[in-house]
Amino acid sequence: MDAVSQHLVTLLTEKFEVPAEHIDPQATLADLELDSLAVVELYLTLQERWNIPLDENGADAEHTVDAIARRITELLAAAATESEGA
Repeated sequence: MDAVSQHLVTLLTEKFEVPAEHIDPQATLADLELDSLAVVELYLTLQERWNIPLDENGADAEHTVDAIARRITELLAAAATESEGA
């Protein structure tokens, strides 16, 4: 498990009290019983943690854990590429 996925799992278990055994990469946030407010809070927390422009307006309970981790990884890679070019 990469650092982004591990952080996401830790955040879900510690802050949102999702039992670790329920967190599967293909589980949606709705599967994990996060309501819309919790989903937005999760996105904001991830945005702050990684300092990336993760659009909380796109926060959707139907996104999977894996899809969120992949999106964060993509944004981090884009930010790294951008900083190298600056």
